[in-house]
Amino acid sequence: MVVNDTRMKHFSRALVWLTLSEVVFNVAGYVIHAVLGRILGPADYGRYGLVVNLTTTVIILIGNGIPTAMSKYLAEIFETHPERIIGIKRATIALQTAIMSGVTLAFFLLARPIALALGDDTLTPLFRLSSLIIPSFAAASFYFYYFTGLHFFRLQAILKTVRALARMAFIISLAMFFGVGGAVSGYIVAPLFVFGIALVADLIATHRYFPAVSESGSPKFPTKRLIDYAWPLTLFLLFYQLTTSLDLFLVKGLLHDDRATGLYNAVMTVGNIPYYLFYALTIILLPAISKTSTNRDDTETRKLVSRSLRLLALVLFPVVTLLSAYAGPVIRLFYGGAYGDAAASMSVFSVGNGFFTIFYVLAFAIAGADRVRIPMYASGAGLALSALLNTLLIPRYGIIGSALATSTVMIFLGIGLLVFTDRHFKVRIPGRLWTVSAISSIILILLSRLLPSGTYSFVVSGVFLFALHFGILAAGKALVPEDMAPFRKFLPSKTK
Repeated sequence: MVVNDTRMKHFSRALVWLTLSEVVFNVAGYVIHAVLGRILGPADYGRYGLVVNLTTTVIILIGNGIPTAMSKYLAEIFETHPERIIGIKRATIALQTAIMSGVTLAFFLLARPIALALGDDTLTPLFRLSSLIIPSFAAASFYFYYFTGLHFFRLQAILKTVRALARMAFIISLAMFFGVGGAVSGYIVAPLFVFGIALVADLIATHRYFPAVSESGSPKFPTKRLIDYAWPLTLFLLFYQLTTSLDLFLVKGLLHDDRATGLYNAVMTVGNIPYYLFYALTIILLPAISKTSTNRDDTETRKLVSRSLRLLALVLFPVVTLLSAYAGPVIRLFYGGAYGDAAASMSVFSVGNGFFTIFYVLAFAIAGADRVRIPMYASGAGLALSALLNTLLIPRYGIIGSALATSTVMIFLGIGLLVFTDRHFKVRIPGRLWTVSAISSIILILLSRLLPSGTYSFVVSGVFLFALHFGILAAGKALVPEDMAPFRKFLPSKTK
């Protein structure tokens, strides 16, 4: 019991640190988007969004799959067999470097065909420049997952915060002087800057906390094990990323309208707030559940999944409700009045993205339990359905048609993994929490129509309604003491 309590406290503490760093990182990201949206204007902002989104999709092939497998295997052995750390690290570097080099070259050579497929040859030099984002991002993300596997969550949080500040400094300053090309260049420089800091941190932290680690005495780790775990995870991440960005590409390809593309890029960026809020949870879940599953601790696994589901239900309901209700002022706050036509699409998209956040978090829980092919198959089916629905609806309804198509797929995927989680882990969101949260959402929507909703006044209204949501949960007895565990770190400790 003491061990389990210690693990849950460690889980809560790690979640707090990483969530704080994610908040800083994503606030910085939204500052970048808001500033770039104003500096570049809707048309060039749409071009920037296309280039960065497509390059990010490619990065998934090398930036997350293999390093996530490394994180899983490090989490399983770092306490019991620390001498194996370097062997796993070396195997990952060798495999990652080979894939990174091939994909970077291929993307550079395919830059013009991709631009032509989107109907805009002027995108070719931007795609060629953005190919350098791939090795830069992969280098930084390697250490992100390396520190995850070793449970250096505080160090990870510090590096994430540094990366947030570096992105703001490099991307905005370069965009001011060099436009879209400068903004893309900032995406190359910022990860390299963080990689240099992470390299120094590795030399200090790893040998300090794991003195048994030796560069010469570490046994080799079979590359095949990394590949066997990573390929379905890589396909899941690729399908997931394509599902989140395919609609933007189709808006550009089917409408041939840079302004509409810029508006929809704004919708996607702001609508992804729920995903960013819970990204830290996915970082912890995979290695944590991998460890409990390896130890065959089913009780602890269910507790981790149950805690995660409750956090999702508690926070997602009010966030999604308020994003949808205040779509217009949120868009204007971030991007200004020129993006006001995106409000209706934003209202629809945010609902679907709430379900997609559930899908993403549960996918990592399932992957940690060695069932990684389940989210792979689900995301593949979702991608195919998204392509079909977007192709049908965009020509007829424009960007709101894309929001409807994408949200339909996202809701389908979220519900699907909730059902699988119930069957596999025997864990579900309690009925009382579902019911009270749904009632609260209806109340929040009704009140949002009565309270001030100006470009800035909606913030006060939103904070009030967010607090009211938790008051309704408490009144409906849907809250339990454990729900506040991740936040107790901020409370002053009692002195005896």
